[in-house]
Amino acid sequence: MKKCFIVLAAFLMTAGSSIFAQNAAQNAANAIAEAKPDEKKAKESLWKDDAVASVGFTNTQLTNWAAGGYNTLTLLASLDGNANYADGPMYWNNHLQLDYGFIRSADKPVTQKNNDRIYFESKWGYKATEKLNYTAKYNFRSQFSNNYDYKNPTVTDPSRKDWLDSRVLKSGFLAPAYTDIGFGIDWVPSKWLVVNFAPVTGGFTIVRDELLRAQYKMPLAEDGVTYKPAKFEFGAKLTTDMKFTINEVFNYKTQLVLFSNYLDNPQNLRVNWDNQIDWQIAKHFAVTFKTYLIYDENILIEGVPKTQFKEYLMINYTYKFKPFHR
Repeated sequence: MKKCFIVLAAFLMTAGSSIFAQNAAQNAANAIAEAKPDEKKAKESLWKDDAVASVGFTNTQLTNWAAGGYNTLTLLASLDGNANYADGPMYWNNHLQLDYGFIRSADKPVTQKNNDRIYFESKWGYKATEKLNYTAKYNFRSQFSNNYDYKNPTVTDPSRKDWLDSRVLKSGFLAPAYTDIGFGIDWVPSKWLVVNFAPVTGGFTIVRDELLRAQYKMPLAEDGVTYKPAKFEFGAKLTTDMKFTINEVFNYKTQLVLFSNYLDNPQNLRVNWDNQIDWQIAKHFAVTFKTYLIYDENILIEGVPKTQFKEYLMINYTYKFKPFHR
């Protein structure tokens, strides 16, 4: 009888140990399976990106219109994207803006460009305090293609060739272009305001087309007659970025950039001020208003530096791309 109890006890202990071991193994496997998606999610969440593409156009057709005017067609397209990385106190933000547009008017047999912009900004930062970060920031500005000022031809009933012969080149790809890298600090008093001061900023103004180099005050070459295609600049840059969002429908963002060149009249600041208002009136339609202001002593307009200003208002078809990282 005792032997039976001993055998039964041994059997129960063995079975219990086996069941306990199976449960422990199953719990461990479940924990590993649950942990892997969390680790993957945590790794992917280091990146946050977004992109919005928009296209807008206007078409004016006149028939027997007594007040006068011209048939016109205007098309504007843009792409605005961000790709930001953050891992603890370190972050890396990237911003790309592309704009291109043209106008076709019946009074000229040529297509004229009315908007052209390439802007890229990349900033690496490391948190120093709650509101201050060490930064290294890179910028690039230029345009895609040539832009012309079409002067009225001197001949009667001018042809398309006459219009093309009378045009004057105003700008082009890498003519001009501005690129620089600066080292400084970010001051972030709130989510909607970032102020970057880079007292050590070096870069180049590039004018690829020789016909435009005098207009942008490029330095003379060794022969004393022609101009160099690039000019080195070293100075300080102050950048202020503000962004407001109201009910995810109305957005306003602005960027003001001031640059002082230590090597050439540092008291003359270069000013770039961009503003953009977006009002999402439907899922894929938005009203966009943009303004650009530039003042640069080194850009001559009719022989003297002047304040440059551009604005446009457009109802756009917009499409928001899904994030690449989730």
